[in-house]
Amino acid sequence: MPTDPPTSQNFVIRQAEPTDALAIHELLMELAEFEKIADQVEATPTSTRLALFGDAPSAEALVVEIDGSTVGTAVFFHNYSTFVGRRGLYLEDIYIKPSCRGAGIGRAMLVELARLAKERDCGRMEWTVLDWNSDAIRFYEEKVGAQLLTDWRLVRLGATGIAKLASG
Repeated sequence: MPTDPPTSQNFVIRQAEPTDALAIHELLMELAEFEKIADQVEATPTSTRLALFGDAPSAEALVVEIDGSTVGTAVFFHNYSTFVGRRGLYLEDIYIKPSCRGAGIGRAMLVELARLAKERDCGRMEWTVLDWNSDAIRFYEEKVGAQLLTDWRLVRLGATGIAKLASG
């Protein structure tokens, strides 16, 4: 029998710690399944731990806990805008277990990220959303007040493309 989503009073959002690395990785693998890209995942529990907590971390994370169980994460890093003239906060991934959605956890995580961005004097906060994820798009526009940029396209080189371009 399905349970009701948690209420806003019984979850905790906190900065991730090294002991959270495996739970974060597992949540990100659930996200990859949802996004239909699990077959493209190269990350391992070790690479996730090193990216977040190694000698030269490339990202940070927040986690959401309910009764000591990790039910969500947000992985982010800083980028830089030459036009704004300041760094920004880039949200790489946010994921809440489906059974825990609808209780304000996602919005609370975005509020916490906005607080961090403000505290760190970021000029903007950005992330991407899949064009078929209408629930997320509606949430970002209606509940968060985010602006979807329709005139920009994501450009990407994978490892093979980087190697090819680097070779001249």
